[in-house]
Amino acid sequence: MNQTEAAGAARLVESPEEIRRVVQAARRTGLRVGFVPTMGALHAGHRSLIEQARHDCDVVVASIFVNPTQFAPHEDLSKYPRPLEADLRLCSGAGADLVFHPSVPAMYPAGMSTVVRVEGLTRGLEGASRPTHFQGVTTVVLKLFSVVPADVAYFGQKDFQQQAVLRKMVADLCLPIEIVVCPTVREPDGLALSSRNVYLSPTERQQALELSAALRRTMTQLEQGVRDIPALQRELRDRLVAAPGVVLDYATLADPQTLEELSSWQPSVVALVAARVGTTRLIDNMVFGRWQ
Repeated sequence: MNQTEAAGAARLVESPEEIRRVVQAARRTGLRVGFVPTMGALHAGHRSLIEQARHDCDVVVASIFVNPTQFAPHEDLSKYPRPLEADLRLCSGAGADLVFHPSVPAMYPAGMSTVVRVEGLTRGLEGASRPTHFQGVTTVVLKLFSVVPADVAYFGQKDFQQQAVLRKMVADLCLPIEIVVCPTVREPDGLALSSRNVYLSPTERQQALELSAALRRTMTQLEQGVRDIPALQRELRDRLVAAPGVVLDYATLADPQTLEELSSWQPSVVALVAARVGTTRLIDNMVFGRWQ
């Protein structure tokens, strides 16, 4: 134990060996263990994942680890926010029993040369502009699943491509863990919650609302029976290209399982967008139809 615990506070564990021992002991007694991996800088979206795990499971573990291998060379790892005390309070308030907070050397020992790469799903969208990102994500998540051998892990829909890649990894490698994807949590005005939102100025934050507004418009049209997928894609892109302050990276309608761009109607559709508002890169998505 690494700090004096207040009543009801989550227990902070830094040692991979210790967290594995605690989780294994819980599962041996028949307890169901839920796991919420995070990079910290937590917000209400993360809280919703921990609360869902609390609802479903007997023991809840959250991890806080800023993973260096998923940052591209042009992305400043040193500037990523690390408000540990605030994060611990949120974890405790949401119902986490344990918070795993390892050091970089603990997760990446000297001389490590093994990586995990999921082909196909990582090619486009985020993978097009951040080619090493998902290799870093899959490698660290597989390591976390090994260190925290939980029954079920919780991820958010906002990082849609990430959850698709991780679900594929789990299926391909026959990992004994269930993946639960929870809905995106939004501000009352529709902005998807993200740790990056703190970098937006008041003007930029208002401009960023165009992402969710454009997605909502696409969903409304699908709900109203519009089935011309190419026309919907053009309208989605055109609206975001014309939006003041928004520099579009991509806007597409895709298959929720394969993430391949659609050229014709099908019963399940995910609309995905990424754009820069000021210096902040934002992503968002909405899904029509049943997809999981």
